[in-house]
Amino acid sequence: MKNNKIVLDVHDRPEPLQWLGLSIQHLFAMFGSTVLVPILVGLNPGIALFSSGVGTLMHILVTRGKIPSYMSSSFAFITPMIALMKTIGYPAVAQGTIAVGIVYLIVSTLVSFLGTEWIDKALPPIVVGPIIMVIGLSLASNAGKDATMNNGHYDIRFFIVAFATLFITIAFNMLLKGFASQISILIGVFFGYIISVGFGLVDFSTVINTPWFKIPNFQIPFISYKPQIYWGAILGMAPIAFVTMTEHMGHIMVLDELTGKNFLKDPGLNKTLAGDGAASIIAGLIGGPSITSYGENIGVMALNKIYSVYVIIGAAIFAIIFGFIGKLSALIQSIPLPVIGGISFLLFGVIASSGLRILVDNHIDFNKNRNLMIASSVLVIGIGNVFLQIGTFQFSGVAVATIVGMLLNAVLPQKARNEE
Repeated sequence: MKNNKIVLDVHDRPEPLQWLGLSIQHLFAMFGSTVLVPILVGLNPGIALFSSGVGTLMHILVTRGKIPSYMSSSFAFITPMIALMKTIGYPAVAQGTIAVGIVYLIVSTLVSFLGTEWIDKALPPIVVGPIIMVIGLSLASNAGKDATMNNGHYDIRFFIVAFATLFITIAFNMLLKGFASQISILIGVFFGYIISVGFGLVDFSTVINTPWFKIPNFQIPFISYKPQIYWGAILGMAPIAFVTMTEHMGHIMVLDELTGKNFLKDPGLNKTLAGDGAASIIAGLIGGPSITSYGENIGVMALNKIYSVYVIIGAAIFAIIFGFIGKLSALIQSIPLPVIGGISFLLFGVIASSGLRILVDNHIDFNKNRNLMIASSVLVIGIGNVFLQIGTFQFSGVAVATIVGMLLNAVLPQKARNEE
């Protein structure tokens, strides 16, 4: 049954002008995080953009165009990638990234044989709701930092720009109708950028000095370097795939809730995992970082209720093009952090609100100790980022919270003894 609240459903095609604006809006939403990963690691941002676009198109192809999911640079692998770049260089990162993709494909094959019935039992609403809330709220500190801190120091200009961006975005979303309301995030970014210029927060030197056409420095095996086996890279990065898989499942569950569909069954978890794996393999073959689905883009869809896969395809194509147009890429990179922070207040918040809605819609009774124990543990562990680290191998707080929620759901009785 089609949800009447949806503006554009998964297979609805927008009008050309609408399509253009919505796709560019998605590009802006993911751009900051997408280029931040390669900048931190020491990779080429242009390649990261290109690989995110190609990886997204591959994911859509593998999932048969059924999931509006944008793929881009994953933060989970930053620590081992930085270490590998300082020692061996990108050839080792590439091998680790490809190994991550292969792990995804292996797990995808196993899921094909085991089926997905276990998912409903392992992830009921009392577990899924808090996990989705954690996915949004665990990013809140990043948004707060972007909105206030300028190179480690509090800056009142950042605060003003961030909240001006937030309020302008909310105003356009709430007070206008039609297309203007649908691209409220894009409009908010535009006005936030203009205000930032007035406060002297925008550096145009990179935009001026960057050529219009710039080919990314692709790193292709047998052409750019001679590949060999780097067991340290494989063992250091491949296990982290199991961490990003839990986050991937969380993102799929958010999309399920927003669209009223069940993507874990159609096209199936095996297809979504295979799409992620194929995207990472492609990234490793051209010089990009390992990639995964993005919460920022899910936040955009939750806000404007447009889930069209065509919009995601458009964003992917623009990412590929922008990877070669130096000035456009540099212009987007010049968007100040407080603008991103102001938008993130909404993007991350609507994801958390979607988790809360699952609890409300399923009439979860928090007078029952079982529900209270599960939700409380998941929320604090996830939001507090209680990560598990063994050597260089790290499970994020979101991953730990997901596992704890599944374990508690499996072992706790329906009623506590003091409730009988």
